[in-house]
Amino acid sequence: MTILDDLIQQLSRLPGLGKKSARRIAYHLLSTDKSLAKQLGTAISELQERIHRCEDCGNFTEHKKCHICIEQGRDRNILCVVEQPQDIGVIETSHEYGGYYHVLHGVLSPLDGIGPEQLNINQLVYRIRQGGVKEIIIATNPTLEGDTTALYLKQLFATDNVYISRLALGLPVGGDLEYADRLTLARSFRARTAL
Repeated sequence: MTILDDLIQQLSRLPGLGKKSARRIAYHLLSTDKSLAKQLGTAISELQERIHRCEDCGNFTEHKKCHICIEQGRDRNILCVVEQPQDIGVIETSHEYGGYYHVLHGVLSPLDGIGPEQLNINQLVYRIRQGGVKEIIIATNPTLEGDTTALYLKQLFATDNVYISRLALGLPVGGDLEYADRLTLARSFRARTAL
C-alpha cells in the first residue's frame, strides 16, 4: 500500500466521505500548494491536544469553559440538552434560543453497550441539583435512542422542581405530506397546536 492509498483509506473513514470523495481530496492535496497540506496536517495533529470538553456543559473548547458558558447575557433558568457538540451550532443558527446547553456526547443505546455511565449525565445531574435551572429542553434526535434518552432524563428529574420539555417534532416547513414517513406524520398529529 502506498502512502497515497493510506491517505485515501484514512480519509474515507471520516463521516460523510466515501472512497470517491477521499480520493478527490487526496489528489487535490497533491496538486495544490504544499503549504495547504502542511497547515491541514498541523491543524489535525493539534486538534486532540488543544481541544477538550468544557467543564460545565461538555461542549468542545480550548479553554476551561466554552464561549457559551462564559457568555453573561444568556438565560440561566433554561438548559438545552443535546446529543453532540455540533448540535449547539445548529440551534444557535436559529437565533431562537438564549439559554445554556448541556452535551451528552451520545445517547442511550443498550445494544451498543452505551448506558448512562458512558454519557455526560452525572454533570447534568450536578448542574440541575445545584439549583437555578427551571426548565430542561431535551433536544435529542427523534430516533429510538434519542427518545429513550429523553424518557430516561424525564424520569431522572421527575422529582426535581424543574419543567421538562422536548423540541416539537413533525413536518418540516415546505415539506409535502406525500413524502412524510409514518412516524413523522404520527408525531405531527400528536404535537399539533391551535391556530
